[in-house]
Amino acid sequence: MMLLAMTGNAPEHDSAGFGHFIKRPFSVFHSLCLLVIALALSGQVLADCECGYQSDNLDGVYQDVFTDLIETNFARMPDISTNTDWLRQEFNVTKAQARGEYGEMFYIKDDVEYVDNIGNRAFDGLQLIVRQDLIDGMVPVAEVDTARLDLSYGTFRASMKLTATPGTCAAFFWYFNDTQEIDMEFLSKDFDHNKKVYPVNLVLQSRAAAAHGYDASQTDNFIKANLPFNPTTDFHEYRIDYNPSEILFYADRVLLANMNGSNVPSPTSPGHLILSHWSNGNPKWSGGPPKEEAPLIIRYLKAYFNSTDPKRTQDWGGRCKNAKAETSVCKIPVVTRENQTAKDWFFSDYPDMSKNQTVYEITSGARTLEVMARWMMIVVGLLMIGLAGGF
Repeated sequence: MMLLAMTGNAPEHDSAGFGHFIKRPFSVFHSLCLLVIALALSGQVLADCECGYQSDNLDGVYQDVFTDLIETNFARMPDISTNTDWLRQEFNVTKAQARGEYGEMFYIKDDVEYVDNIGNRAFDGLQLIVRQDLIDGMVPVAEVDTARLDLSYGTFRASMKLTATPGTCAAFFWYFNDTQEIDMEFLSKDFDHNKKVYPVNLVLQSRAAAAHGYDASQTDNFIKANLPFNPTTDFHEYRIDYNPSEILFYADRVLLANMNGSNVPSPTSPGHLILSHWSNGNPKWSGGPPKEEAPLIIRYLKAYFNSTDPKRTQDWGGRCKNAKAETSVCKIPVVTRENQTAKDWFFSDYPDMSKNQTVYEITSGARTLEVMARWMMIVVGLLMIGLAGGF
């Protein structure tokens, strides 16, 4: 934006119908006022990341670019019930449907919450709680799903602290249907603290798994990997990279496994993300129910992906004018076990880095404050011009 400043003394004029007025010299003060407004408006015009967000590959090279994002800092969210990015699930699963000793009651009143078992606010994040006492033959369990159902290829990352109480299954997964599903599942009964063994089940549900009664362990798309840390003592980032030719699973950027082949879900299948914590007493899987309240704590979810929604593809084409521009594509910061700095980075905290993204702004406190600050600058600039008559 160019500011033109007039100097010198202007003559007096009479304007018919408007009375007598004096055109004052355009002072340095006026220029400063307009500069304040220009700086405030600059954030509404310029944008970074308009062409997408770039993920690192297995070799650490930034390569794949994704057009859309969902970012949620659960540790900063005041109330998930008002968040438009997430849907709390409330439904029952019978014993037969659950294929366990008990049914499952997905419950939102007490099992998806921000308070601990004595009523204190848990600032670490969202708790998905599995409870020990049955209700009508069902175990009270918990789940939240993304509201968006148009997630295709992408990189999906969740920071979680798992329960040490045996008898639950914590799950982080992409889901389209029972034969197109990408899972990371953690069975707390399998954790061996004495031997420091902490397995994670990496599952690709497919038609091959359906042919074995949805038992993916009977196919080539099931891997049990050991985590290089105790997942119950601290938060760690679990990551699924879903690409056209393969699926990679990470923990704190350490590769756990990769799967490829014809069983990778179709790119036209519109999926969504699920965070779940459950138990049904099946001794071959979740075990349980737990003997005490068992919380899974989720600190954040970060998803960068391509959309199957034609409208979102059209939106991307409208905002991405020059993919080769220096700031048109933004690199997604990496969280490692040694360097956790990026855990607090959210593009959605900054309006210039998440233009045209369907983010829930109240979740992003810094974003809301930045927008308010810009408008305050505009108001101050206008007030300064209004008071500039004496300058």
